[in-house]
Amino acid sequence: MEQFDNVETERLVLRRWHQSDAAPLAALNSDPEVMRYFVSMPDRSASEAMIARWELNFERQGYGFWAVERRQDGVLLGMTGLNPIPPGMPGHGGVEVGWRLARHAWGHGYASEAARAALDVASRAVLSEVWSFTAVLNTRSQAVMRRVGLSAETYFDHPDIPLGHPLRPHVYHLRLDSGS
Repeated sequence: MEQFDNVETERLVLRRWHQSDAAPLAALNSDPEVMRYFVSMPDRSASEAMIARWELNFERQGYGFWAVERRQDGVLLGMTGLNPIPPGMPGHGGVEVGWRLARHAWGHGYASEAARAALDVASRAVLSEVWSFTAVLNTRSQAVMRRVGLSAETYFDHPDIPLGHPLRPHVYHLRLDSGS
């Protein structure tokens, strides 16, 4: 199994997580604007648990959600990567590409650049389908999905979000045959 511990782009380094990343990730996860399209905001211990799960994915499959830092100065901008789609979700058993960046990193093209790098890893890992999903209200993430070549595929109600909640309606975007 090939390991994808570090991936570099023109402006970014996608890398495995360090213990020192826990505080900046917790700060990102506690920003109400960053988490606007999520039902809850993970606290410090939940953020540390996320890092532990993501690191376990690297050990199991050779890829996962990377820490994203700016090459120029090493500042942690957020996360991006590939993650197994959980049970109960459309596409279960497949892989999603996702991202979450700190507000100061928005509007610079970092999300698209990082997502393209993750999709390149998906191609190299011979993943034939890569999904991405978000709340229907999250038009910024949907724009990133389109910029990186994903197509709107289906709408669904997120099973972990309560009925009637405005974030329950979600949309999946898909890239087929990412290895070609």
